[in-house]
Amino acid sequence: MNRMAFLFILFLALSFIPIEGEAQCAMCKAVVESAEEAGRLGGTTNIGEGLNKGIIFLMIVPYVLLFLLFRKKIGAFFKEMSEAQG
Repeated sequence: MNRMAFLFILFLALSFIPIEGEAQCAMCKAVVESAEEAGRLGGTTNIGEGLNKGIIFLMIVPYVLLFLLFRKKIGAFFKEMSEAQG
């Protein structure tokens, strides 16, 4: 599979991630709410967005590392599957 096709498939896959995928975990939400109640935050939008991005980053990194470690096996698997179909 060439690079453009891979990027196109990746774009399509990422475009179907629901907005709820950016929701905060319970602990992070509690931290933001307690900080807001204590009056330490001027605007919770920035810290909430930062927490959301951190959570997404922590979720994505293991999958990227696994892909990088096993990309030859994954490529061989897809090549074998395409040969079996064709």
